Amino acid sequence: MAYSTTVTRHRTREVGVDDHVVGGSNPIWVQSMTTTNTFDAEATLAQIRRLEEAGCEIVRVTVPKKEDVEGCKAIRDHIKIPLIADIHYDYRMALACLEARTPSGRRAVDKIRINPGNIGGEERFKEVVRKAKDAGVPMRIGVNSGSLEKDLIEKYGFPCPEAMVESALRHIETAESLGYKLMIVSLKASHVPTAVECYTQYAAKCDYPTHVGITEAGSKEYGTLKSAAGIGAILLRGVGDTIRVSLLGDPVPEIAAGFDILRACDRRVTQPEVVACPTCGRLDIDLERIVAEVEEKMKGLSNPLRISILGCLVNGFGEAKEADLGIAAGAGKGIIFKRGVPIRHVKEDEMVQALLQEVERFEEETKPLASFVEKEKQKQAKAALPVLN
Repeated sequence: MAYSTTVTRHRTREVGVDDHVVGGSNPIWVQSMTTTNTFDAEATLAQIRRLEEAGCEIVRVTVPKKEDVEGCKAIRDHIKIPLIADIHYDYRMALACLEARTPSGRRAVDKIRINPGNIGGEERFKEVVRKAKDAGVPMRIGVNSGSLEKDLIEKYGFPCPEAMVESALRHIETAESLGYKLMIVSLKASHVPTAVECYTQYAAKCDYPTHVGITEAGSKEYGTLKSAAGIGAILLRGVGDTIRVSLLGDPVPEIAAGFDILRACDRRVTQPEVVACPTCGRLDIDLERIVAEVEEKMKGLSNPLRISILGCLVNGFGEAKEADLGIAAGAGKGIIFKRGVPIRHVKEDEMVQALLQEVERFEEETKPLASFVEKEKQKQAKAALPVLN
Protein backbone atom coordinates (compact mmCIF):
# COMPACT_ATOMS: atom_id res chain seq x y z
CA MET A 1 0.00 0.00 0.00
CA ALA A 2 1.10 3.57 -0.64
CA TYR A 3 0.19 4.72 2.87
CA SER A 4 2.24 3.65 5.90
CA THR A 5 0.04 5.15 8.62
CA THR A 6 -1.68 2.39 10.58
CA VAL A 7 -4.13 2.21 13.45
CA THR A 8 -3.12 0.05 16.40
CA ARG A 9 -5.86 -2.48 17.08
CA HIS A 10 -7.22 -2.78 20.60
CA ARG A 11 -5.90 -5.99 22.14
CA THR A 12 -8.70 -8.43 22.78
CA ARG A 13 -8.92 -12.10 23.65
CA GLU A 14 -10.17 -14.58 21.08
CA VAL A 15 -13.66 -16.10 21.12
CA GLY A 16 -14.60 -18.88 18.71
CA VAL A 17 -17.93 -18.69 16.92
CA ASP A 18 -18.15 -21.99 15.06
CA ASP A 19 -15.22 -21.83 12.60
CA HIS A 20 -14.82 -18.05 12.90
CA VAL A 21 -12.52 -16.69 15.61
CA VAL A 22 -13.51 -13.24 16.83
CA GLY A 23 -10.92 -10.92 18.32
CA GLY A 24 -7.16 -11.05 18.60
CA SER A 25 -5.51 -10.55 15.22
CA ASN A 26 -8.30 -12.25 13.29
CA PRO A 27 -10.29 -10.46 10.55
CA ILE A 28 -12.96 -7.96 11.52
CA TRP A 29 -16.00 -9.96 10.42
CA VAL A 30 -19.01 -8.46 8.63
CA GLN A 31 -22.41 -9.47 10.02
CA SER A 32 -26.04 -8.96 9.12
CA MET A 33 -29.47 -9.93 10.43
CA THR A 34 -32.46 -11.42 8.66
CA THR A 35 -35.77 -9.58 8.37
CA THR A 36 -37.94 -12.68 8.05
CA ASN A 37 -39.86 -14.59 10.70
CA THR A 38 -37.38 -17.25 11.78
CA PHE A 39 -40.13 -19.83 12.13
CA ASP A 40 -40.57 -19.47 8.36
CA ALA A 41 -37.44 -21.52 7.77
CA GLU A 42 -37.79 -21.52 3.98
CA ALA A 43 -37.96 -17.73 3.68
CA THR A 44 -35.23 -17.21 6.26
CA LEU A 45 -32.94 -19.72 4.58
CA ALA A 46 -33.49 -18.03 1.21
CA GLN A 47 -32.51 -14.66 2.68
CA ILE A 48 -29.45 -16.07 4.42
CA ARG A 49 -28.28 -17.59 1.14
CA ARG A 50 -28.58 -14.17 -0.52
CA LEU A 51 -26.55 -12.71 2.33
CA GLU A 52 -23.92 -15.44 1.94
CA GLU A 53 -23.63 -14.67 -1.77
CA ALA A 54 -23.09 -11.01 -0.90
CA GLY A 55 -20.22 -11.95 1.43
CA CYS A 56 -21.94 -12.02 4.83
CA GLU A 57 -19.73 -13.87 7.31
CA ILE A 58 -21.97 -14.21 10.38
CA VAL A 59 -25.76 -13.98 10.42
CA ARG A 60 -28.25 -13.28 13.19
CA VAL A 61 -31.91 -14.31 13.40
CA THR A 62 -34.56 -13.22 15.86
CA VAL A 63 -35.94 -15.81 18.29
CA PRO A 64 -38.92 -14.37 20.22
CA LYS A 65 -40.88 -17.64 20.51
CA LYS A 66 -40.60 -21.44 20.49
CA GLU A 67 -41.46 -21.75 16.81
CA ASP A 68 -38.36 -19.71 16.02
CA VAL A 69 -36.16 -22.17 17.89
CA GLU A 70 -37.56 -24.84 15.58
CA GLY A 71 -36.70 -22.58 12.67
CA CYS A 72 -33.06 -22.43 13.79
CA LYS A 73 -32.98 -26.22 13.98
CA ALA A 74 -34.26 -26.43 10.40
CA ILE A 75 -31.88 -23.77 9.06
CA ARG A 76 -28.45 -24.42 10.56
CA ASP A 77 -27.56 -27.55 8.58
CA HIS A 78 -28.16 -25.71 5.31
CA ILE A 79 -25.98 -22.60 5.67
CA LYS A 80 -22.22 -22.13 5.59
CA ILE A 81 -21.81 -19.30 8.08
CA PRO A 82 -22.29 -19.13 11.87
CA LEU A 83 -25.86 -18.62 13.07
CA ILE A 84 -26.64 -16.31 16.01
CA ALA A 85 -29.91 -16.36 17.95
CA ASP A 86 -31.09 -12.89 18.95
CA ILE A 87 -32.94 -12.96 22.27
CA HIS A 88 -35.13 -10.18 23.65
CA TYR A 89 -37.28 -10.27 26.80
CA ASP A 90 -37.86 -14.02 27.09
CA TYR A 91 -34.76 -15.62 28.58
CA ARG A 92 -36.35 -19.05 28.11
CA MET A 93 -35.73 -18.72 24.38
CA ALA A 94 -32.02 -18.43 25.09
CA LEU A 95 -32.15 -21.61 27.17
CA ALA A 96 -34.08 -23.39 24.43
CA CYS A 97 -31.62 -22.31 21.74
CA LEU A 98 -28.69 -23.52 23.82
CA GLU A 99 -30.30 -26.95 24.07
CA ALA A 100 -31.53 -27.20 20.47
CA ARG A 101 -29.97 -29.59 17.97
CA THR A 102 -30.40 -29.90 14.23
CA PRO A 103 -31.48 -33.12 12.50
CA SER A 104 -27.78 -33.88 11.89
CA GLY A 105 -27.03 -33.54 15.59
CA ARG A 106 -25.10 -30.27 15.58
CA ARG A 107 -26.03 -27.30 17.73
CA ALA A 108 -28.80 -25.23 16.19
CA VAL A 109 -27.07 -21.94 17.00
CA ASP A 110 -23.40 -21.00 17.23
CA LYS A 111 -23.86 -18.01 19.51
CA ILE A 112 -26.62 -16.21 21.35
CA ARG A 113 -27.09 -12.48 21.58
CA ILE A 114 -28.76 -11.36 24.78
CA ASN A 115 -29.53 -7.98 26.31
CA PRO A 116 -29.29 -8.54 30.09
CA GLY A 117 -31.16 -5.30 30.67
CA ASN A 118 -34.44 -6.53 29.22
CA ILE A 119 -34.77 -10.19 30.26
CA GLY A 120 -36.10 -9.66 33.78
CA GLY A 121 -33.17 -9.45 36.16
CA GLU A 122 -29.82 -10.83 37.20
CA GLU A 123 -31.00 -14.32 38.21
CA ARG A 124 -32.39 -14.97 34.74
CA PHE A 125 -29.16 -13.74 33.21
CA LYS A 126 -27.20 -16.09 35.46
CA GLU A 127 -29.36 -19.01 34.37
CA VAL A 128 -28.55 -18.26 30.74
CA VAL A 129 -24.85 -17.91 31.54
CA ARG A 130 -24.75 -21.29 33.29
CA LYS A 131 -26.45 -22.95 30.35
CA ALA A 132 -24.10 -21.27 27.85
CA LYS A 133 -21.09 -22.34 29.90
CA ASP A 134 -22.26 -25.97 30.03
CA ALA A 135 -22.91 -25.92 26.29
CA GLY A 136 -19.63 -24.18 25.45
CA VAL A 137 -21.54 -21.64 23.34
CA PRO A 138 -20.37 -18.00 23.14
CA MET A 139 -22.62 -15.09 24.00
CA ARG A 140 -22.82 -11.50 22.88
CA ILE A 141 -23.74 -9.22 25.73
CA GLY A 142 -25.65 -6.47 23.98
CA VAL A 143 -25.92 -3.28 25.97
CA ASN A 144 -28.36 -0.88 24.36
CA SER A 145 -29.01 2.76 25.24
CA GLY A 146 -32.75 2.10 25.17
CA SER A 147 -32.78 -0.74 27.70
CA LEU A 148 -30.40 0.13 30.50
CA GLU A 149 -31.13 -1.07 34.03
CA LYS A 150 -33.29 1.27 36.12
CA ASP A 151 -30.68 1.77 38.81
CA LEU A 152 -28.17 3.02 36.23
CA ILE A 153 -30.70 5.45 34.77
CA GLU A 154 -31.37 6.71 38.30
CA LYS A 155 -27.63 6.99 38.99
CA TYR A 156 -26.67 8.85 35.81
CA GLY A 157 -29.98 10.45 34.84
CA PHE A 158 -29.87 9.27 31.22
CA PRO A 159 -28.20 6.52 29.11
CA CYS A 160 -24.79 8.16 28.88
CA PRO A 161 -21.60 6.31 27.88
CA GLU A 162 -20.56 5.92 31.51
CA ALA A 163 -23.85 4.18 32.33
CA MET A 164 -23.61 1.86 29.33
CA VAL A 165 -20.02 0.86 30.05
CA GLU A 166 -20.86 0.24 33.70
CA SER A 167 -23.74 -1.98 32.59
CA ALA A 168 -21.45 -4.01 30.31
CA LEU A 169 -18.76 -4.42 32.97
CA ARG A 170 -21.39 -5.43 35.52
CA HIS A 171 -22.66 -8.24 33.30
CA ILE A 172 -19.14 -9.35 32.45
CA GLU A 173 -18.30 -9.55 36.15
CA THR A 174 -21.43 -11.61 36.80
CA ALA A 175 -20.59 -14.03 34.00
CA GLU A 176 -16.97 -14.36 35.08
CA SER A 177 -18.07 -15.10 38.64
CA LEU A 178 -19.78 -18.18 37.19
CA GLY A 179 -16.65 -19.21 35.31
CA TYR A 180 -17.90 -18.11 31.89
CA LYS A 181 -15.60 -16.18 29.53
CA LEU A 182 -16.89 -16.80 26.00
CA MET A 183 -18.15 -13.26 25.63
CA ILE A 184 -18.34 -10.62 22.91
CA VAL A 185 -19.68 -7.18 23.87
CA SER A 186 -21.64 -4.49 22.06
CA LEU A 187 -22.61 -1.03 23.32
CA LYS A 188 -25.00 0.29 20.72
CA ALA A 189 -26.64 3.68 20.53
CA SER A 190 -28.41 5.55 17.75
CA HIS A 191 -26.56 8.75 18.67
CA VAL A 192 -23.17 8.52 16.96
CA PRO A 193 -21.07 10.52 19.48
CA THR A 194 -22.53 8.43 22.31
CA ALA A 195 -21.69 5.17 20.56
CA VAL A 196 -18.13 6.29 19.78
CA GLU A 197 -17.53 7.31 23.37
CA CYS A 198 -19.05 4.08 24.72
CA TYR A 199 -16.67 1.88 22.76
CA THR A 200 -13.72 4.14 23.55
CA GLN A 201 -14.35 3.98 27.30
CA TYR A 202 -15.03 0.26 27.20
CA ALA A 203 -11.79 -0.52 25.34
CA ALA A 204 -9.81 1.29 28.04
CA LYS A 205 -11.23 -1.04 30.69
CA CYS A 206 -11.82 -4.46 29.12
CA ASP A 207 -10.34 -6.93 26.66
CA TYR A 208 -13.34 -8.95 25.53
CA PRO A 209 -13.86 -8.52 21.77
CA THR A 210 -16.52 -6.13 20.52
CA HIS A 211 -19.27 -6.13 17.95
CA VAL A 212 -19.71 -2.59 16.58
CA GLY A 213 -22.76 -0.98 15.07
CA ILE A 214 -25.02 2.07 15.19
CA THR A 215 -28.50 0.99 16.17
CA GLU A 216 -31.57 2.40 14.41
CA ALA A 217 -29.32 3.94 11.77
CA GLY A 218 -32.17 4.55 9.32
CA SER A 219 -32.89 4.29 5.60
CA LYS A 220 -30.37 2.85 3.17
CA GLU A 221 -28.88 6.20 2.16
CA TYR A 222 -28.76 8.03 5.47
CA GLY A 223 -28.25 4.85 7.49
CA THR A 224 -25.15 4.00 5.47
CA LEU A 225 -23.70 7.47 5.99
CA LYS A 226 -24.54 7.45 9.70
CA SER A 227 -23.06 3.99 10.15
CA ALA A 228 -19.94 5.00 8.26
CA ALA A 229 -19.49 7.99 10.55
CA GLY A 230 -20.01 5.98 13.74
CA ILE A 231 -18.48 2.61 12.90
CA GLY A 232 -15.64 4.32 11.05
CA ALA A 233 -14.78 6.53 14.01
CA ILE A 234 -14.75 3.51 16.33
CA LEU A 235 -12.64 1.42 13.96
CA LEU A 236 -10.14 4.27 13.61
CA ARG A 237 -9.68 4.13 17.37
CA GLY A 238 -8.59 0.53 16.98
CA VAL A 239 -11.80 -0.92 18.42
CA GLY A 240 -14.04 -3.50 16.78
CA ASP A 241 -13.85 -7.21 15.98
CA THR A 242 -17.14 -7.63 14.10
CA ILE A 243 -19.40 -4.99 12.56
CA ARG A 244 -22.92 -4.62 11.23
CA VAL A 245 -24.38 -1.76 9.22
CA SER A 246 -28.04 -1.69 10.32
CA LEU A 247 -30.27 -0.51 7.49
CA LEU A 248 -34.01 -0.34 6.95
CA GLY A 249 -35.33 -2.94 4.49
CA ASP A 250 -33.44 -5.62 2.58
CA PRO A 251 -30.33 -6.57 4.61
CA VAL A 252 -28.19 -7.55 1.60
CA PRO A 253 -26.86 -3.98 0.98
CA GLU A 254 -25.54 -4.00 4.56
CA ILE A 255 -22.75 -6.34 3.49
CA ALA A 256 -21.20 -4.17 0.79
CA ALA A 257 -21.54 -1.15 3.07
CA GLY A 258 -19.74 -2.99 5.87
CA PHE A 259 -16.83 -4.01 3.67
CA ASP A 260 -16.63 -0.49 2.22
CA ILE A 261 -16.36 0.99 5.72
CA LEU A 262 -13.60 -1.46 6.64
CA ARG A 263 -11.77 -0.67 3.41
CA ALA A 264 -12.12 3.11 3.81
CA CYS A 265 -10.72 2.85 7.35
CA ASP A 266 -7.92 0.56 6.17
CA ARG A 267 -8.99 -2.02 8.75
CA ARG A 268 -9.65 -4.84 6.31
CA VAL A 269 -9.02 -4.32 2.62
CA THR A 270 -10.35 -7.21 0.55
CA GLN A 271 -10.23 -5.63 -2.92
CA PRO A 272 -8.62 -2.68 -4.70
CA GLU A 273 -9.76 0.81 -3.77
CA VAL A 274 -10.51 3.06 -6.72
CA VAL A 275 -10.55 6.79 -5.99
CA ALA A 276 -11.15 9.67 -8.35
CA CYS A 277 -10.91 13.43 -8.26
CA PRO A 278 -14.16 15.43 -8.03
CA THR A 279 -15.71 16.92 -11.11
CA CYS A 280 -14.51 20.43 -11.87
CA GLY A 281 -14.13 22.83 -14.81
CA ARG A 282 -10.69 21.44 -15.67
CA LEU A 283 -12.10 18.01 -16.46
CA ASP A 284 -11.83 17.26 -20.18
CA ILE A 285 -12.01 13.44 -20.35
CA ASP A 286 -14.91 11.07 -19.74
CA LEU A 287 -13.88 10.41 -16.14
CA GLU A 288 -17.16 8.84 -15.03
CA ARG A 289 -16.99 6.21 -17.74
CA ILE A 290 -13.35 5.40 -17.06
CA VAL A 291 -13.87 5.09 -13.29
CA ALA A 292 -16.97 2.91 -13.72
CA GLU A 293 -15.12 0.63 -16.13
CA VAL A 294 -12.11 0.30 -13.84
CA GLU A 295 -14.30 -0.42 -10.80
CA GLU A 296 -16.13 -3.13 -12.72
CA LYS A 297 -12.84 -4.73 -13.76
CA MET A 298 -11.51 -4.63 -10.18
CA LYS A 299 -14.44 -6.55 -8.65
CA GLY A 300 -12.82 -9.95 -8.97
CA LEU A 301 -9.48 -8.91 -7.47
CA SER A 302 -8.44 -9.21 -3.84
CA ASN A 303 -5.16 -7.29 -3.88
CA PRO A 304 -5.47 -4.35 -1.45
CA LEU A 305 -3.96 -1.75 -3.76
CA ARG A 306 -5.06 1.85 -4.17
CA ILE A 307 -5.81 3.16 -7.65
CA SER A 308 -6.21 6.87 -8.28
CA ILE A 309 -7.88 8.19 -11.44
CA LEU A 310 -7.44 11.93 -11.95
CA GLY A 311 -9.19 13.88 -14.64
CA CYS A 312 -6.58 16.53 -15.33
CA LEU A 313 -2.81 16.99 -15.38
CA VAL A 314 -2.83 20.07 -13.11
CA ASN A 315 -2.90 18.25 -9.76
CA GLY A 316 -2.40 14.73 -11.03
CA PHE A 317 1.37 14.56 -10.62
CA GLY A 318 1.24 15.35 -6.92
CA GLU A 319 -1.92 13.43 -6.05
CA ALA A 320 -0.77 10.31 -7.88
CA LYS A 321 1.95 9.85 -5.26
CA GLU A 322 -0.74 8.87 -2.76
CA ALA A 323 -1.73 5.77 -4.76
CA ASP A 324 -0.07 2.50 -5.74
CA LEU A 325 -1.17 3.00 -9.33
CA GLY A 326 -2.89 5.90 -11.03
CA ILE A 327 -3.79 7.86 -14.11
CA ALA A 328 -3.53 11.60 -14.57
CA ALA A 329 -5.25 12.54 -17.82
CA GLY A 330 -6.44 15.39 -19.95
CA ALA A 331 -7.06 16.40 -23.57
CA GLY A 332 -7.55 12.79 -24.64
CA LYS A 333 -4.29 11.48 -23.25
CA GLY A 334 -2.78 10.60 -19.93
CA ILE A 335 0.12 9.33 -17.85
CA ILE A 336 0.08 6.15 -15.80
CA PHE A 337 1.91 6.44 -12.49
CA LYS A 338 3.31 3.77 -10.20
CA ARG A 339 3.67 5.13 -6.66
CA GLY A 340 4.08 8.63 -8.02
CA VAL A 341 6.54 7.80 -10.79
CA PRO A 342 5.38 8.18 -14.43
CA ILE A 343 5.76 4.87 -16.28
CA ARG A 344 3.58 5.10 -19.42
CA HIS A 345 1.97 7.64 -21.72
CA VAL A 346 -1.36 6.46 -23.14
CA LYS A 347 -4.31 7.69 -25.19
CA GLU A 348 -7.72 8.05 -23.55
CA ASP A 349 -9.17 5.01 -25.31
CA GLU A 350 -6.21 2.92 -24.10
CA MET A 351 -6.23 4.03 -20.48
CA VAL A 352 -8.34 1.29 -18.92
CA GLN A 353 -6.59 -1.59 -20.69
CA ALA A 354 -3.16 -0.13 -19.94
CA LEU A 355 -4.06 0.34 -16.28
CA LEU A 356 -5.30 -3.25 -16.03
CA GLN A 357 -1.99 -4.46 -17.44
CA GLU A 358 -0.12 -2.51 -14.77
CA VAL A 359 -2.43 -3.88 -12.08
CA GLU A 360 -1.55 -7.43 -13.15
CA ARG A 361 2.17 -6.60 -13.08
CA PHE A 362 1.81 -4.93 -9.69
CA GLU A 363 0.04 -7.97 -8.26
CA GLU A 364 2.78 -10.32 -9.45
CA GLU A 365 5.49 -8.07 -8.05
CA THR A 366 3.89 -7.60 -4.64
CA LYS A 367 2.50 -11.11 -3.93
CA PRO A 368 5.63 -12.47 -2.20
CA LEU A 369 6.12 -9.27 -0.18
CA ALA A 370 2.43 -9.04 0.79
CA SER A 371 2.46 -12.65 1.98
CA PHE A 372 5.58 -12.06 4.07
CA VAL A 373 4.25 -8.81 5.57
CA GLU A 374 0.91 -10.38 6.47
CA LYS A 375 2.60 -13.30 8.21
CA GLU A 376 4.84 -10.93 10.14
CA LYS A 377 1.85 -8.81 11.18
CA GLN A 378 0.04 -11.88 12.47
CA LYS A 379 3.11 -13.05 14.40
CA GLN A 380 3.60 -9.62 15.97
CA ALA A 381 -0.09 -9.28 16.83
CA LYS A 382 -0.20 -12.69 18.50
CA ALA A 383 3.01 -11.98 20.39
CA ALA A 384 1.53 -8.71 21.66
CA LEU A 385 -1.66 -10.29 22.96
CA PRO A 386 -1.90 -10.65 26.74
CA VAL A 387 -1.94 -14.10 28.31
CA LEU A 388 -5.60 -14.72 29.18
CA ASN A 389 -7.17 -17.36 31.34
